Amino acid sequence: MSRETKQITNRFYLVVLGLFVFACILVSKLFIIQISEGDYYRDLAQQRTVKNFVLQPSRGNIYSDDESLLATTVPRYEIRWDAKVASESLFQKHKDSLSHELGILFNKPSSHYLKKLEQARAKKSRYVLIGRNLNFSTYKKIKSLPLFNMSSLRGGLIVESQLTRENPIGKIAERTIGYEQRDPSGNYLRVGLEGAFGQYLKGENGRRMKQKIANGQWKPINDNNEKEPTEGYDVYTTLNINMQDIAHHALLAQLEKFEADHGTVVVMETKTGNIKAISNLGRTSEGKYYEKLNYAIGEAHEPGSTFKLMAMIAALEDKVVDVDDLVDTTGGELTFYNKYKVRDSKKRGYGLLTVAKAFEVSSNTGIVKIIHDNYKNNPSKFVNRLYNMGLHKPLGLPFKGEAMPKIPYPTDSDWDGLDLPWMAFGYGVLMTPLQTLTFYNAIANGGEMVKPKFIDRIGNFGETPVKYFDKEVINPSICSKETLEQVQKMMFNVVDKKWGTAHKIKDENFAIAGKTGTCQVDYTKEETQYVSSFVGYFPAEASQYSCIVVIHRPNKKIGYYGATVAAPVFKEIALNIFNTIPKQVEVPELNFASVGFDIDAFDSSATNQTIPNVKGMPAMDALMLLERMGLKVELKGTGKVKSQSIKQGSRLNKKQQILLELS
Repeated sequence: MSRETKQITNRFYLVVLGLFVFACILVSKLFIIQISEGDYYRDLAQQRTVKNFVLQPSRGNIYSDDESLLATTVPRYEIRWDAKVASESLFQKHKDSLSHELGILFNKPSSHYLKKLEQARAKKSRYVLIGRNLNFSTYKKIKSLPLFNMSSLRGGLIVESQLTRENPIGKIAERTIGYEQRDPSGNYLRVGLEGAFGQYLKGENGRRMKQKIANGQWKPINDNNEKEPTEGYDVYTTLNINMQDIAHHALLAQLEKFEADHGTVVVMETKTGNIKAISNLGRTSEGKYYEKLNYAIGEAHEPGSTFKLMAMIAALEDKVVDVDDLVDTTGGELTFYNKYKVRDSKKRGYGLLTVAKAFEVSSNTGIVKIIHDNYKNNPSKFVNRLYNMGLHKPLGLPFKGEAMPKIPYPTDSDWDGLDLPWMAFGYGVLMTPLQTLTFYNAIANGGEMVKPKFIDRIGNFGETPVKYFDKEVINPSICSKETLEQVQKMMFNVVDKKWGTAHKIKDENFAIAGKTGTCQVDYTKEETQYVSSFVGYFPAEASQYSCIVVIHRPNKKIGYYGATVAAPVFKEIALNIFNTIPKQVEVPELNFASVGFDIDAFDSSATNQTIPNVKGMPAMDALMLLERMGLKVELKGTGKVKSQSIKQGSRLNKKQQILLELS
């Protein structure tokens, strides 16, 4: 054997040996996988072809105070078909009738569906789309169609549902009802009631086994879930559908009229703090309005003249002034540090005014003089009084995003000599509309400040609620009874008296008490804008509801004063709500003795009764008396009885007709 042949032979043996060693390693690895690691890889293969999918539970509903739906979960269905499941005989038997019914249901030619079914059958498609985003009614109709009305193992019907959230009242109160959404990174964005009470609403997930098929699609293995989802609890709010509709449309109309940037309205039940309506509307670039942000809760701004109530209460409680003291409005202008000016809306001011009237006409100079002159040497005394009323604290609402109020304190690093006079008429302080309303509601509620309440209870229909929300008192008495009665009268005069800033919204049928506000914003810039507001309560003599209206940046060419822009919205809301409040009519006791008639001694069976004299009696009193005696009464005119057709003392004949002329 030559040297060259020997080298080739050795190389051959080496290759064979290598292949043998490789084969041994491969066999041993297969043996190890099969015996010791087989379960692991079988499980892995199973996981990649069959796995449990999470089934979202039905989220609890949100209801109004009369149990009307504000938010509910609605299932939407996706219907598919496994073309390999049905036997050939079943398919041929039902394909024509199924195509016909599908055509009627989806308004398409039956030939369209016949072709689709036959092509799917020929291709042995496992996941043919029949329809998506279908409501429950359509889903039930499809389930009743030929072939599809059989079990999924015979007919091949595949049904998948997805829960969607809908608001039956549309965009009204959308921001307060809110939402709970999950972003791509897995974080939740929680807004409004949906976000605040998501832990109760969300329920518990279920599971359903699915198998992976062609094209990366997953098909349910059977009709039953591995674990049924548990529905969430329902949330019952204090919101009233009718009042919400009134508030929303009144605000919307005024925003459109004055081309304002945004606005808010809140209606609160005086005694309980229940929020009956809340509307927040912002302007789009197209000039339309929608529930953009919850301005009532999340936007703290300088309140302007509505803060004069807080300043007035502080001065009266500290007894630095009395309501009948006189204050000089100094020609309608005050100057601080030879530069900074406070001006009244009325040129040359109001002259000498009582302290009460300075509030009623909303004199900036008058209120500033009251506060500055009496607290300039001890501003802490004034601010402490505001703190004692709780104005520096948030309300502690269940929502995220409540803005913090700001009441400057003399020890603050940025406190300066302008803070005290500026605070007196609502500048340099920050409050949200709901924080302002809560304080005014306390005035209507006899001094008791109650926390705004949005939720009454949580639980499922027909079952004992899992949680109640009782009335919560923030401050049992914000001021003395004497001060309370004084400011109540001032707020009444703001509307009732001809000099009051809101006299234009006075209504003869019921009384309103409140305060206007017109606050400058962007006043450090060339183009000053305004915030118009009105806050108060109704009926003034026995308040049932309080309300605040705040409108930001109205078109100044059309109007910007609180009395012009915000107050009319308040009146419209108050009138509409007032007309829905049940009225108790007191029926006066009839004094029949005054006309010489003893009703207690009247005997309807007696034949010797005589006609009484009813002249001078109110028409309805005379009517009731004579009809009770058995007479038929005809009235002519209005007012009191001027004459009667049957004379006094005439013998009474039952069913006789008597004519009463009225004047």
